[in-house]
Amino acid sequence: MAAFRVDKNAAFRAPGNEFSPIPSADRGTFPGLTYYAIDAKYRVPAFLKEEQTDKPVVIELQTSQNARERMRRVGSLGFTLGTTAYTLTAFADVKLRTITRVFVPFGDLTNVDATYKGGRYLDLDRTPTGLYDLDFNRAYHPYCVYNLSYECPVPPRENRLTAAILAGERLGPSALGAAK
Repeated sequence: MAAFRVDKNAAFRAPGNEFSPIPSADRGTFPGLTYYAIDAKYRVPAFLKEEQTDKPVVIELQTSQNARERMRRVGSLGFTLGTTAYTLTAFADVKLRTITRVFVPFGDLTNVDATYKGGRYLDLDRTPTGLYDLDFNRAYHPYCVYNLSYECPVPPRENRLTAAILAGERLGPSALGAAK
């Protein structure tokens, strides 16, 4: 996990990286991302109960720019943190024929002051068994936190957890004032 974080900061700073959300002019002074300490209690198994319908269930998620983004609802991830059971809805791009990764946008009690008020994201590689390694230490902020030209989906109400997830990315000096 520590090496992943070092590599992500290097990629965000890289002058030729067209996928970095950090504007080119700011990459040389980019201080790096801020994280919670890696904590094993935020890495839990989760089971994906897939949607059982003939046609894909498509919903519209609000975005950071008050638009709508169509996403395919894949199913619900069930997991336990401590002694409390939770579920998060997993999504995929509506245009994909074959889903190889699921997108899990979520909000939690840290969104008030320590993380982006709009929530954070997880991406999970699809598994044939439905069992997933749900590691909140990999939770990341949407790119709109670092660059307002990005339009980012906001987690739906059903993905708002009633716990503080003290794992993954936090707000720090690299976040825009609007994100705080």
